Amino acid sequence: MLKRMFVAPDPGRARLRFAARAVLGIGLAVAVCYLAGHSLVGAVTGGLAALLALFTVTDATVRGQAVTTVLLPVVGMPVLAAAAELHALPVARDFVFLAVVGAGVYARRWGPRGHSLGVFAFMTFFVAQFVHATPAQLPELYAAVLLSVLSAAAVRFGVWCYERRLPPAVVPSPPSPPAGRGLARVTTRQAVQATAGAGFALVVGQLVSGQRWYWAVGATWWIFVNTASRGETLVRGFRRVLGTVIGIGLGFLVAVPVGGAPVPTTVLIAVAVFGIFYTAAVSYTWMMLWVTLLAELLYGLFGVLSPGLLGLRLAETGVGALGAALAVLLVLPVTTHAVTDAWIGRALRCVHACTAEAAARLAGSATADPAPRVAELEQLLGRVRLAVAPLVHPLNPMPARKRRARRVLALLDDCAREVRGLVAVAADPVASHDARLATACWRVEAAVEALTEGRPDALGGPTESPAEPALAHLHGLERALADLAEPLRAPTGSPLVGA
Repeated sequence: MLKRMFVAPDPGRARLRFAARAVLGIGLAVAVCYLAGHSLVGAVTGGLAALLALFTVTDATVRGQAVTTVLLPVVGMPVLAAAAELHALPVARDFVFLAVVGAGVYARRWGPRGHSLGVFAFMTFFVAQFVHATPAQLPELYAAVLLSVLSAAAVRFGVWCYERRLPPAVVPSPPSPPAGRGLARVTTRQAVQATAGAGFALVVGQLVSGQRWYWAVGATWWIFVNTASRGETLVRGFRRVLGTVIGIGLGFLVAVPVGGAPVPTTVLIAVAVFGIFYTAAVSYTWMMLWVTLLAELLYGLFGVLSPGLLGLRLAETGVGALGAALAVLLVLPVTTHAVTDAWIGRALRCVHACTAEAAARLAGSATADPAPRVAELEQLLGRVRLAVAPLVHPLNPMPARKRRARRVLALLDDCAREVRGLVAVAADPVASHDARLATACWRVEAAVEALTEGRPDALGGPTESPAEPALAHLHGLERALADLAEPLRAPTGSPLVGA
């Protein structure tokens, strides 16, 4: 885990810029709130709104990101009003909270925008519990949210919009195994699962603590984010608990001794925010470490941080993780194999699309551009790794299944490396066309179709190793696809499938 944190590559320093901009945007939002005369509650609410605006909005284009950012308060303010108005009516508050959970997860079927708005709606209700919002505070909290989202947008789209110089981000839409409507859709199943898990967390969390019960619901919610199968959800729950444990240990060393002193707490909050954004794409465990430290520092500002509170946070996190685990195991489960198979199929079809675009470019086509396809392939391989994570996890008790899953990942990485090499050759303006390219591309297409359709015909790798660079990459791709046939065609109940 330490290696992933400190050695993980950061192409184009994207994570560094993402994290640095977050500190700038959130810092500006909090400063604006204080200049507007808001209280500590208002400033904290505004800072968290800015954090969400900068973290959750992931549309493919800058224009799309701006539209989603504008819609955040439209969704968040009614939820904030409901949370504050129902503060004194716990039963009604709990049912509305569960409805927000279900609607927020269900909204993921509408892509990145639905996901962002669902997260913002949930977190608005959560933050209202965090600051104990009341109806009398609503005008201040409305103003804080609006000012903070506006400040974050000013930094993201005005001061430091580095995305304008980049090609549009590729955000692959999730597959939906099993296909169909209603409860056959993954998003519908997850909405039901998340609501059931949150209901368990809410009831048991209130038995553990009548004041901090919402921590358990929050843990259940965030465990379901960016997961699509029971295996992914169980692994994410484990990582959340682990990150919380490490964060609590760090809190004893840092947050408790600081004791809410304004200057050092402000500096540490900036460090925690940077850590959240910098590690989010690398390790969920590390991200949760920084989230836990941020929560501890905020409680220090409110003057309620204590060792007992840290222990309570760990207990509520455990309740939330248990709720998520029970939900994905018992309520409309989606198997790891079903999701993994769908993402692998998407990645293989993208390999073929990259190959076809590169071959057309080498053949002299002025419109062929494989670069966007390569970016999409990288995104899809990231999703494959996430889906396969339960199978290669150190706690997986099935070593044969783990070895087969690792073999699949290694061969997919080989495919990606050969595709990148082929695209680099195609980008050379003096690269010449070889008539053998068309034949090799046809063999790649046939291999991908055989793998994705599960045909029993054997795949044969190339027998020659040409010196011409483009053909060499194509033949390397053929070998990797031929080697993939064995682990991907394992029968049901084999070491890889049926997870």
